[in-house]
Amino acid sequence: MVVGIFRALGVAAMMMALAGCIDRANEPVLLAIGVPVNPPGVAHSICMTDGNAMYGEAKRQYEVRAQLTGYAQADALEAETIARAAAHRQYVACISAQGYRTLYAN
Repeated sequence: MVVGIFRALGVAAMMMALAGCIDRANEPVLLAIGVPVNPPGVAHSICMTDGNAMYGEAKRQYEVRAQLTGYAQADALEAETIARAAAHRQYVACISAQGYRTLYAN
């Protein structure tokens, strides 16, 4: 029984130590505007998923456009720039629909 308690305390201590390793340096601060629909963590997760989906879709559409216009190979840097911009626009639109405004620390 004592061994089980120490084992549980060890697991809890390891989980707490590893929780401090999560990098949140590039996450924006969410300022509530009015009455938010969801808590900030939930809204961020939902909108990050939307932004990631938009990123993939924008890259796919760029490649399709490059094929339709006859370019043999799409420009990777331009595709990345367009996809990142589309993902950011989607994130900002989603987060504002959730009742927040983003504040980025530069």
